Amino acid sequence: MRNSQALLPGAAFEPERLLAPTQAVHVFRASVALALPALERVALTEAAGRILARDVVADAAYPSHPRSTMDGFALATSDGERARRVVGEVRMGAAPPHALGAGEAMRIPTGGALPDGADAVVPFEDADVIVAPGDPAETIALREMVARGENVTHRGSDMERAALVLAAGRRIGGPELGVLATLGVTDVPVYRRPRIAIVSTGDELIEPNQTPGIGQVRDSNRYAIAGSLIAMGATPVHVPRAPDTLDALVDILRAAILENDAVFLTGGSSVGARDLTPDAIERLGGTIHVHGIRVKPGKPTVFAAIDGKPVIGLPGNPTSALMILEAVIAPIVAALVGETAPRVERVHATAAADFRGRAGWTWYVPAELHGTRATPLPLRSAHTSLLARANGYVIFGEDTSAIESGAPLEVVRFSSGGRT
Repeated sequence: MRNSQALLPGAAFEPERLLAPTQAVHVFRASVALALPALERVALTEAAGRILARDVVADAAYPSHPRSTMDGFALATSDGERARRVVGEVRMGAAPPHALGAGEAMRIPTGGALPDGADAVVPFEDADVIVAPGDPAETIALREMVARGENVTHRGSDMERAALVLAAGRRIGGPELGVLATLGVTDVPVYRRPRIAIVSTGDELIEPNQTPGIGQVRDSNRYAIAGSLIAMGATPVHVPRAPDTLDALVDILRAAILENDAVFLTGGSSVGARDLTPDAIERLGGTIHVHGIRVKPGKPTVFAAIDGKPVIGLPGNPTSALMILEAVIAPIVAALVGETAPRVERVHATAAADFRGRAGWTWYVPAELHGTRATPLPLRSAHTSLLARANGYVIFGEDTSAIESGAPLEVVRFSSGGRT
């Protein structure tokens, strides 16, 4: 049975009963336990973009020995400012040939391991090399005294043994790959990408390779949704389009929920006679936790679950559907992929014109960036090209109805990058 947020067919959305987007997500997350996806292992070369499924700890100290950060001479500061005899050279990739004795120094390259007895490195340019007649050994005189530990990377200064380096739930990028390679982790534990079925609804939809007649539109939503889901770390699954009959939608939804980890529908989530998504969910024994949120665009969004699997009803208008996925549903997708702290790119900018919202509502206003100046784009939910022309969107909270020209603001980038 529908909860208090659901509406009867044909009923209008009542603003005073609608939840704010963050409240809706909280209600859903509190009601539906989203299990972490299964673990699988992939090669290091295939781990980019995946979500780490196990904590990674250092198996040893890194670096394992003190190393030089300069080309110069390794020496002991306890010898003071006196001259040192040069007694050898450290080779890259090799252990020092021997330890240093009192009054001795050793040539060393950047990254070379310090010999025992040395505790600092003086750069070549800060030492004068002296060759005495008849003496094959070189001597160095310091132009400047160095302090203990100067120009040295100490043992364990990068990673201490047993230290937590990468926590589970972290998306693997270039920095993480570098750490894994350094630690010798070539068989990487990651979460399996969840399969999210995409169901487009509506008799007006046709395939992209068909020519629309009057009243018809090409089905663009499923491809926009799929692109964002891939960027978020999920695997989109395209299932057959649902016509505007309840029986057909029930059959398609039943198969989609059986074979996938979640189902996202576009269209059919409002309160008109042809908006059948809530009825189809209930016929399959699902629970509607939220129907309608206090937001623009995207008010007729459905948060539901069938057999513990999320079923999200997105609006049918292209801008609304994609904006709600990006700005509202993204935390649910992050939970499904196992990501604990999704990265949200925000650009600090200045309003080049007035941005307008609505008091008491959350608005997501597409914005175009010119350098560090942001211009609002007219919000037309039915337009397909709007978000492709935007560099991101500006969020208006319920307590903010306007941002005046010249005021600072933040532009949130789309997960899949979008226009740069």
